[in-house]
Amino acid sequence: MRTIARTRRLAGALLLPFALLACSDDVTGPDTARVYSQIERLGNPLVSEVFFAKRDHGLHNTTAPATDVANAFGPKIKGFTDAFNRGNTIGNTLVAVLVPDMLVVYPNRAANTAGWLSWALANGYGGRRLQDDVVDAGLTAIFGNLLDPSATVVAGLTSDNVPMSTRTFSATFPYLEAPR
Repeated sequence: MRTIARTRRLAGALLLPFALLACSDDVTGPDTARVYSQIERLGNPLVSEVFFAKRDHGLHNTTAPATDVANAFGPKIKGFTDAFNRGNTIGNTLVAVLVPDMLVVYPNRAANTAGWLSWALANGYGGRRLQDDVVDAGLTAIFGNLLDPSATVVAGLTSDNVPMSTRTFSATFPYLEAPR
């Protein structure tokens, strides 16, 4: 028993300096010595998950929007929409607004016009609102007739059938209610 207690005290003594360093709050700016690796790119919903083969997900997630044209993401999106007979209007519109894949925001436009792809489709603010169901919006853009009123709606593919959040959102930061 004494050996176990002695081992625990020694381990605690060795770990104490690291624990104290981790608790320091004297950082005054960003830590420029760290190198970060991008893991995911999820500004626009479903781009990688729907349009690209699984083998291309890593390429999309770890590269920057500036490389999207060179990585041939436009032809991949168009190829996907063509495979589902979505027509040129839907395919070309999705390529035009998703390549490069960036979440666009125009702060000089009316804030009440915020919403996914509103910058491209309705001269809106852009961005994403907390209450936006971006998965259903994305599926509707691809498989519905939002982008082409004459397109056939592909039944069963315009929603993930997950209801919107029942949480409330505040008008001030941090916008979300307290965790439950």
